[in-house]
Amino acid sequence: MQTTASLFLNTLARAGVTHAFVNWGNDHPAILEELERQRVEDGHTTIQIVTCPNEMVGLSAAQAFTQVTGTSSLVIVHVDVGTQALGGAVHNVDRGRAPVIIFSGLAPFSAQGEHKGSKNEWPMWVQDVPDQTAIVRQYMRFSTQIMSGKSVAKTTLRALQFANSGPKGPVYISARRETLEEEIEPSTAEETIDLSRWPPISPEGLSSTAAKTIIDALSSARFPLVIVAHSGRNTRTVAPLVELCDKFAAAVFMSCGSSVCIPYSHPSFLGNNFGGKIPLLDEADTILIIDTDIPWIDAWDNAPQKGSRVFVIDPDPLKQSYGWSHVDAELLCRADSEVALGQLLEAAKQPGVVLDAPAIAARAKQLKLRHDEFIAGLKEVERSRAVGDVADVAHVLATLRQAVVEKTPSHGERTLWLNEAISSYHEVYNHIRPNVPGSMITSGGTSLGWALGAAVGAYLGNKSTNTGHDLLVAVVGDGTFMFCVPSSAYWMARKYNTPYLTIVLNNGGWAVSIDCGAGDTY
Repeated sequence: MQTTASLFLNTLARAGVTHAFVNWGNDHPAILEELERQRVEDGHTTIQIVTCPNEMVGLSAAQAFTQVTGTSSLVIVHVDVGTQALGGAVHNVDRGRAPVIIFSGLAPFSAQGEHKGSKNEWPMWVQDVPDQTAIVRQYMRFSTQIMSGKSVAKTTLRALQFANSGPKGPVYISARRETLEEEIEPSTAEETIDLSRWPPISPEGLSSTAAKTIIDALSSARFPLVIVAHSGRNTRTVAPLVELCDKFAAAVFMSCGSSVCIPYSHPSFLGNNFGGKIPLLDEADTILIIDTDIPWIDAWDNAPQKGSRVFVIDPDPLKQSYGWSHVDAELLCRADSEVALGQLLEAAKQPGVVLDAPAIAARAKQLKLRHDEFIAGLKEVERSRAVGDVADVAHVLATLRQAVVEKTPSHGERTLWLNEAISSYHEVYNHIRPNVPGSMITSGGTSLGWALGAAVGAYLGNKSTNTGHDLLVAVVGDGTFMFCVPSSAYWMARKYNTPYLTIVLNNGGWAVSIDCGAGDTY
C-alpha cells in the first residue's frame, strides 16, 4: 500500500527532481519507509539521497546543485528546529533565485493513537509551534501544507510552478506526520497527472514599444553603458549580450555580480566592483541595467549624469521584497534577460534603425584600449609578491589561475569557481578573470557559509548532468570558512566522493565590518 509520502516522492521524481539533501527527524518515518520499499523492490530510490549533518550546509549544497544543473532540488529538514537550522542559506536561495523545494514535517496533531503517526515521543509536544511556516515565509515564492494524499501530487506541482516562474526562488512545503502516513487507494496512487499541464509561467519579454525605445537610445548614444550582475545565471544570455555590445560598441560594467555575464576578455568589459565609485557613470549618456539588484551605491557619489537615459530590464525591476530600492529610470521593464536580449537584437535589425558606423567603430577602438589598460593594471598589481609579511591577494589568485591553466586537462576552461571571498569578491573576479559562461558562481546573497557545502552540491550536479568540470575551486575568506561548518561539509565531500580545492584568503580579521564604515555616510 502506498502512502502520501510515496506519492510526494514519486511526483517530484516525475517532475525531474533527482537529488534530495536531507537531515532526518521523527517526522519522516513514512518517507524513510517509502525509500526502503523502493530499495527493496526496485534496487534503488527514485531520488538520490544525500545526507547532510547540518541543515545550512545541506541547503547550500542544494542551491549549488540547482545553479549547476538548472533544475530544482529537494531539501528535507525536521519540523521547526530543522527549518530554523537552515539559517542564512534561506536568505541565499531567495536572493540567489534558486528554485529549491524545502520540505519539512510538522509535529503530529494527534496524541492518543487516533491516527498512524500520532505523537509518541516527548519532543513532539515541544516542536508543535503555532506557525512553523512563518520562520521562512517571507523568503519563499510560495508556501503550502500537504493536507491529504489525495491532493499531494497537485499541491507539489503547484509549488514547483512557483519555484520555476520568474523571478525563480525557493518554496516551502510542510506536512503533518499523520498525513504522510495516510494510505492511498490504488485508484489514486495509479492516477497519472499530465505534467505538461503544469508549466511555470513563460518568461516575460519587452513590449515592442520598449524594445524600440531602448534600441533608438543605444543607436544615438555617445557612450552607451550596460550594467550587469545576474544575467549570467542563465548561460544562454551571454552570447546575445556580447552581440548587442558589439553592435553598439557599448561598455559593460558588473556591479555586485553573481555570475559570468560577459567574458572578462571581451573588449567592451571595463571592470566590476562591490561598492565604491563607478567613474563610467559620469561618461554614459545611455545606461541599460540588465538583471542587476544594485547598479551603484549612492553613498559613493554615484549617479547617472544629468540628462542621461536610463533603462532597467529585470524579472523584478521594483525589487518588491526589498525595503528600499530605486533607480531614476525612463523605463522599468519586467522581462527575462534572455528573451529581452533576443528582442533587442531583432529590434536593431528593423528598418529605420540608423547606426553611425564610423562613430561605433571609433568607440569600439577606444573601448578596446581601455579594456587593455584595465587588464594591464590588474597584471601590474599581480606582480607584487607580498605586502609586508603577508602574501598579496592579487598575486595569490593570479598564481592560482596560472596553476589551474597549467595543471588541468582543459587548461582552466572547465574549472568551476565558487566565489565567497566577500571582502575580496571583486579581487577573485579580477584575478581569476572568468571567460566561460557559468564558470564562476556565488550564493547571490549575503549570508556567509555557502561555499563548502555548495562545492559538494555543485560536484554532484556536475556528475548528474555530465557538465564536464575537471576541477572545482571554492575561494573563501577565513571568516566565511568558519561559517561554512567545515566539519559537516567535508564529511559530505568524503562520503559522496566530491573532491574540490578550498582556498582560504585570511585577512586576519573581519574586513567587511571595517569596510562598512567607509563612504560619505560615515
